[in-house]
Amino acid sequence: MPSADPPADPETRVPRVAIVGRPNVGKSTLFNRLVGRRRAIVDDTPGVTRDVREAPARLGDLAFTLLDTAGWETTGGEALEARMRRFTERAIDSADVVLFLVDARAGVVPLDESFAGWLRKRADKVIVVANKCEGRAGRQGLAEAHGLGLGEPIPVSAEHGEGLSDLHEALGRHIEPVPDEDEEGEADGDLDAEDAPDRPLLLAIVGRPNVGKSTLLNRLVGSERVLTGPEAGITRDAIRVEWEWKGKPVRLVDTAGMRRRSRIEAKLEAASVADTLDTIRLADVAVVVLDASDMAEKQDLNIAGWVIEEGRALVIAVNKTDLLADDRSESTKAWRKLRDRLEASFAQVKDVPIVGFSAMNGRGVERLMPKVFETYAIWNKRVPTPKLNRWLREMETLHPPPLASNGRRIRLRFMTQIKRRPPTFILSVSQPEELGDDYLRFLTNRLRDDFGMPGVPIRLSMRKPRNPYAPKRKG
Repeated sequence: MPSADPPADPETRVPRVAIVGRPNVGKSTLFNRLVGRRRAIVDDTPGVTRDVREAPARLGDLAFTLLDTAGWETTGGEALEARMRRFTERAIDSADVVLFLVDARAGVVPLDESFAGWLRKRADKVIVVANKCEGRAGRQGLAEAHGLGLGEPIPVSAEHGEGLSDLHEALGRHIEPVPDEDEEGEADGDLDAEDAPDRPLLLAIVGRPNVGKSTLLNRLVGSERVLTGPEAGITRDAIRVEWEWKGKPVRLVDTAGMRRRSRIEAKLEAASVADTLDTIRLADVAVVVLDASDMAEKQDLNIAGWVIEEGRALVIAVNKTDLLADDRSESTKAWRKLRDRLEASFAQVKDVPIVGFSAMNGRGVERLMPKVFETYAIWNKRVPTPKLNRWLREMETLHPPPLASNGRRIRLRFMTQIKRRPPTFILSVSQPEELGDDYLRFLTNRLRDDFGMPGVPIRLSMRKPRNPYAPKRKG
């Protein structure tokens, strides 16, 4: 698997700024401050950040891609901390500017000095930032930071937003300001227009801990973009990776593993799960990754249920299929059990697509993205209103609505699709309170079958037509 990213066009390349330092000096707090929203999980526990997290950021007239990195450790070998350090080192090498954070309140410690020694070979792009300088508590640490041999430190308070003008001046020596005309159309990375032609498909990879979500992302992009390993729960933040599949832009999001709520004890894990739920709400398609050795565990169905509840397009990805029993009948039985459980649990979403593969060796992974885009197209489907109402008349003839309690026939007046993503329909009914859920399920299932919308949530609600003879309300 290649480890280098493709080179960017120098004319369009956005400068990259990496925030580095030992654990718990406020890197993620500064990251959130410069990005302008809470993108990274912040906690007092050292070592919260493990992957390299990227986001567009601005400071005045300076625009850049900001990288939040794991705390730098001196551990070697293949320990988790050593793998985190290699990701941090790679982020430093790819960055145009490195913000080296120290905790001014704690003062310069041996690990800061060790890191500074490693950074001196790259001193021309390093800016020392003394964080937590609010009040007098950080004066001693700020003075000590001068002795790191990497230039004059910039005093800031990431939590309170102090010192950012000085940081802007220091960054301005490395980054060209953005021309004024570019500032007006600044885009919010999360709120792209729904029909923008260049809008990336937002693909969330979700599932229980240790089912291979990060390994799958790395396999898809063809490089080691997120941290992986045998330890459960490595990923804590939702990590975004911009990618292209056959010329189509995709924003992949690797998320923290979601355990059952009864097992979530630590505040940090709860924050990670909340981050994952936010990612599902914003996603276009959610790939729920299962472990082939334990398919359709209750928590897998819970996660798939959250995706459906949020109205997202759903693809079930069964990883580690190479570990399935060699006995063909046993393997077939496992797949049948999965399909039966999905059908029983999600009667409102039939024929959810299922793809099996091994992310570790890559076998079968090539089948995933075609299924993702196929499901995405169905999720975006719009049915013309005339066609929909011809269909409604056929349904009314084929299966007439029940009689109301007053003995009168319920009339299906009109039907229209009011939105896509997911397909959402409004049915105008003479007596909506009398129609009943069974008849609505019948219509929903026939909508799915007759208009080719398998595997995606369909929302159908009723309203009573306005009486044209009723007096209009004033005001």
